[in-house]
Amino acid sequence: MTTIFVADLHLCSQRPALTDAFVHFTEKTVKGCKALFLLGDIFEAWIGDDYLDPALQPVVDALKKLSQNGTKLYFQHGNRDFLVGQRLMDEIGAVLLDETHLVELGSQTALIMHGDQLCTDDIEYQKFRSLVRSNNWRTDFLDKPIAQRLQIAEHLRAQSKEHSSQKSQEITDVNPDAVTSALTQAKVQLLIHGHTHRPNIHEIELPNSMTAKRMVLGDWGETLWYIKSDDNGCHLIEENI
Repeated sequence: MTTIFVADLHLCSQRPALTDAFVHFTEKTVKGCKALFLLGDIFEAWIGDDYLDPALQPVVDALKKLSQNGTKLYFQHGNRDFLVGQRLMDEIGAVLLDETHLVELGSQTALIMHGDQLCTDDIEYQKFRSLVRSNNWRTDFLDKPIAQRLQIAEHLRAQSKEHSSQKSQEITDVNPDAVTSALTQAKVQLLIHGHTHRPNIHEIELPNSMTAKRMVLGDWGETLWYIKSDDNGCHLIEENI
C-alpha cells in the first residue's frame, strides 16, 4: 500500500492556485492510498480551530473526503500552523501526532518531523519557537478576539520573512549534529522532514558506522513535492502544478 508525505504547502487565500492544486492532488495522487502524512506548514497561518478562512474550506472538504474513503490522515505541527488542534482533526478525521514520530514503511522505520527543531544554529528562532509553543502563550493568544489574532499572525509572518532574509543559509538549514542525534536516538536509518524548502536526499554516516538517509520535502509553488512510499521503496517526487 502507498503512503504519501507532504509539507510546506503554505495554503492561504492569497494563493488560490495552490489550493486548487492540493484538492486535485488529493483526488489524483492520494486517492486510494493507505495514508497521507501532513508534516506541517500545510497552512500559511493558523490562528485557532475556531476560525477558518473561507478560501481554505475546499482543503478541509478534500481532507475529510479522503478520510471518509479510507485513507488515514496524520498531521504534525509546523512553525506556521502549530495552533492546529483537535477540533480540526475531528472535522477532517485525522490524528494529531507529536513533533517527532516513528512510521513503519514496509521493511524500514522512518522518523518524521516538520524539521524546524533541527535548525539549532538559528538560536533566535529556537527561542521564539519555545515561547509560542508554551501553554501560557497559546492560552493567551487563543483568548484574544479573532480580528486581533489575524493582525498578530500577519505581523509575525512579516517579521519572520524579514529575519529569514537577513540570515545565512547555513543558519536556517538543519544542524548536522542535530540530525545525527535524532537518528541515533530513534535508532532508525531514515529521516523525513520539511521546513527548509530545500528538497533533496542526503546520505548520512552514523556513529555506529551505518549509513542513514535524510529525505527533505520541498515547498509548493511553481511545482509540488511529495514523498511516495510503496513496495518499490521511498521516492522524492516533483510534479508541475
